[in-house]
Amino acid sequence: MTTSNQISPGMTINIDGSIYRVESSVKVTVAKGLPFIKAKLKNLMNEEVLEKSFKLNQEVQEVALLEKKLEFLYLEGKDYLFLDIGSLEQILVSADVIGDKVNYLKEGTDIKAMFYGSSIFSVELPQFLELMVVKTELLESASHVANADKIAILETGAKIEVPMFIESGDIVKVDTQTNEYIQRV
Repeated sequence: MTTSNQISPGMTINIDGSIYRVESSVKVTVAKGLPFIKAKLKNLMNEEVLEKSFKLNQEVQEVALLEKKLEFLYLEGKDYLFLDIGSLEQILVSADVIGDKVNYLKEGTDIKAMFYGSSIFSVELPQFLELMVVKTELLESASHVANADKIAILETGAKIEVPMFIESGDIVKVDTQTNEYIQRV
């Protein structure tokens, strides 16, 4: 068992059945009273960040997450069906875990999924994807501006700002973490 003195950024711990990643930790010493460990924790299910204090030498349950590579197949009801590339098993992932990453999911997209036991706690898209523009719309403020952008609707349904020269049918490279246009391919 791990103790609170060993808590360090990047660790994954279980507190009351919820899985948290340690973002930061510091030992706090006060003039009167016992020192303690103050940690900033990120809940891997809902991305909520909280601060928690631990007594020195308090037992903490460290957990090991398993990372697997999955390929997106299709939407099945309200869940998303993926293929585990390593074992060729089909895995259903709930919409809650996918969240707004659904804006960049298309058939054949590979993702990284973090598992604890048989539960998936988070998914990570590739940073860059190449997607086709299906429609473009002018911004109202763009009609009289020299360096204007317009809105492009991608094949996955995502909307991003692109330069004026981008047209329907173009393939564009998109940064999935910042939702930004990178270049035309």
